[in-house]
Amino acid sequence: MDKARHAAYETLLRIERDGAYSNLALSAALDSGGFSAADSAFAAALVYTTVERQITIDDQLSRYLRQPLKKLRPEVRIVLRMGASQILFMDKVPASAAVNESVRLVRQNKNIAWAAGLVNAVLRKTAQNGLCLPQGEDDDARSVRYSCPKWLVRLWTDAYGKDEADAIMARALGGTQTVVRVNTLKTDAGTLAQTLAAEGVQTRPFDGLPDALILEKCGAPERLCAFADGLFHVQDAASQYCCRALDVQPGQTVYDVCAAPGGKSFTLAQIMKNTGSLCAFDLYEQRVRLIAEGASRLGVGNLRAAVWDAAVRDDSRPRADRVLCDVPCSGLGVIAKKPEIRYKTPQEIDKLRDLQYNILCISASYLKKGGILVYSTCSLNPQENEEICRKFLAEHPSFRTLEILPDVDKRVQDNMVTLLPHRSRSDGFFITAMTETE
Repeated sequence: MDKARHAAYETLLRIERDGAYSNLALSAALDSGGFSAADSAFAAALVYTTVERQITIDDQLSRYLRQPLKKLRPEVRIVLRMGASQILFMDKVPASAAVNESVRLVRQNKNIAWAAGLVNAVLRKTAQNGLCLPQGEDDDARSVRYSCPKWLVRLWTDAYGKDEADAIMARALGGTQTVVRVNTLKTDAGTLAQTLAAEGVQTRPFDGLPDALILEKCGAPERLCAFADGLFHVQDAASQYCCRALDVQPGQTVYDVCAAPGGKSFTLAQIMKNTGSLCAFDLYEQRVRLIAEGASRLGVGNLRAAVWDAAVRDDSRPRADRVLCDVPCSGLGVIAKKPEIRYKTPQEIDKLRDLQYNILCISASYLKKGGILVYSTCSLNPQENEEICRKFLAEHPSFRTLEILPDVDKRVQDNMVTLLPHRSRSDGFFITAMTETE
């Protein structure tokens, strides 16, 4: 596992120093080749566990350091966090191996070889004492217990109440399930399950979504023959619910204004039975290419992918029966999949609100009277969600909200739906469907 630990170290260093995304940095580290499936899985588990549990890990390490952790060199911090991650949260790694391999990793780096004794002493004390979590119910204790920054603990507590907030934070620890959308243009759920079983992947149905399957211990779904054959695309249940809320019909004209990488567009095309006109837009050419490539793989023929800025109004564009406005957001609903998101600052998130509102207003101008507009985010933040919609409705009195997803366990305010991960078994998500009256 030495090579896997080194790949994890390089990945975590890039995240720490450059603000790299964990999935992209890890892929780059593993793409050099020579990794067995076991090594790749171990490196991924080590990276995601260390990032996900960083606040808890830093609290534990600080108990055994004479100076603040933040004053150590980044390389030393990373090794200490990796070692503590293995000791405290990765049960299959012997503590002695975690300590010894961490010391070896430091000694192999001439710039921090001097820290070998420090790393050895701190990690041995960590192993000796185990996980020591604070037991209080104040924000500080809950921040350490759930590895969430205090501002996020407070935001979720204020928005959803303490019990719901604790459940959201607990659900964001320990990984997620892989949900896929069956490509109903080529197959059905039962047949796909059999096809995947032949590839050694077991599945189970997702209750309430007949065209969704949960994949069990499949590794990277994109490496499966069934994926290459276009029999499914990876899509969380929340995004599939979002598509359901748009209530598209065959033959309609549909706009997906912030579509990349295209998952919702693909699902909408399948619901439309490959008829009508589906326009999938994004701001960047390379992301539009991803949409087009995905549509080709899936056999989607009614989709046109094009570069377009959803934040700039185009009065020449024809009106559509349905408009999906899944805006850029903080991503606070998907921290289980992208753990580094939890370390964003409130200031970073605040910058999004004007853009979100502008895209919503412009998207509404493309809707036919009596059509349906869906505003959605993968964020659990009322400022990006309910507040945006309430402002829009106040300034556009001809619009009203629609009741959606009656059979889904959700939080509802004035027909505005929030999917909480522990209740909906999905990503955290916000969905509001609106129509303009005649």
